[in-house]
Amino acid sequence: MSRFDYLMLATILVVAVVPFVALCARGRPYGIYSLITLLLSLPMACLVFLRLRTVIPPAAWPLADAIYLWGLLASAVHMIALARPRLRSTPFRRLISIPGMAFLAGGALSLPWLLLLLPVRLVLSLLGATAILHTLVWLDIVPALIALASVWTSRGVRWEAVRFRIGEEGPAELTRTPVQRERRPASDGRRPGVLRIVQITDPHLGPWQPLPRLLDRIDRLVDLDPDLVAVTGDLLSMEGAGSQGALEKALAPLRRLPGRCFAVFGNHDHEWPEEVRQALANTGVQLLDDEEAMLDTPAGPVQIIGADYRGKGRAKHIGDLCEHLPRRDNALRLLLLHDPSAFKHVPENDVDLTLSGHTHGGQVGLLSLGIDWTVLKRSRWPDHGLFARGRSLLYVHRGTGFYGFPLRVGVPGEASLLEIEIPQHPQ
Repeated sequence: MSRFDYLMLATILVVAVVPFVALCARGRPYGIYSLITLLLSLPMACLVFLRLRTVIPPAAWPLADAIYLWGLLASAVHMIALARPRLRSTPFRRLISIPGMAFLAGGALSLPWLLLLLPVRLVLSLLGATAILHTLVWLDIVPALIALASVWTSRGVRWEAVRFRIGEEGPAELTRTPVQRERRPASDGRRPGVLRIVQITDPHLGPWQPLPRLLDRIDRLVDLDPDLVAVTGDLLSMEGAGSQGALEKALAPLRRLPGRCFAVFGNHDHEWPEEVRQALANTGVQLLDDEEAMLDTPAGPVQIIGADYRGKGRAKHIGDLCEHLPRRDNALRLLLLHDPSAFKHVPENDVDLTLSGHTHGGQVGLLSLGIDWTVLKRSRWPDHGLFARGRSLLYVHRGTGFYGFPLRVGVPGEASLLEIEIPQHPQ
């Protein structure tokens, strides 16, 4: 057998063996997840590799084969390691997890890309433009290049100061509204009548958000000396949950802001509720489980309502919560709501500002290019930024981290200070 035959055999073995190992080690759900993930990624990665091998010179084949084999084996080892999830060492993340996830992402992105190119290739084939078709094979590598570039986006966040005003009449339907964004928020920029909020959402402690990195980011956010910290859910990934006590260590800087930190559960927090509850309690963060808290700030009193995440019955849940916890006189009414798609169930003009996450900003889009488009642009989920409906505002944070699809593509994470100008007596 040739080296090429061995690589194809390795691909088939990974698709067959890894889900079986996952099934035996962790059960049916993870086995099915592994199979679906690999089937969506590896066949397309293999197809692109086969096509590129026809246009690169034979002298470059050993290097191309080595890169493909590294990505393939890193994907396999990463998926198998998740059968016993825990936070891994820096060498493991750099040599296995990150290359493996980038390889899987590149394969997954190849399918829509090749489908997009298919009509062009059909036309050229009908026209007999063989030379052009041969040259276009190089375009197949675009998803792999995007995946490589997105590793940098996935590792970082964009530090911003976000400024807007509440209390003004807005459109009848939920509509995106502009905000003022500036780089490098400062801790000494206080203005009268301005509420300063730091939001932490979707950190998903794990390969892309290891403990030292998340600890450093939260520490820097605390240095901004906000009036209020809103933790809006999804704190762990499988790896983070498998390392008991790691979340508490990551949230430790919040102890420097006693009485100013409040949290709600996201959907993933319900997978590991006791670990999350203990970490929040031990770092002085008040969990609002369909509860309220009052906070006096330099900008005035704030009523903070925390809505627990619900997958079903959300309309009744949100309606009953707002009715049970009515507006407090002369206080800003703030709602912490993990999933922004549930904002449509908030009674009209009942809340001044809702803070959400969950969408990771859309996660795949063109924001890094300055184009306000993500794959969620036309979905039921408000993807990122500020939205208005009547006198109520919704701010959707792009996320401190992410989870699920293995890369952020063109949508950077967010580390921001919200500077909100509020009227003296919000109604």
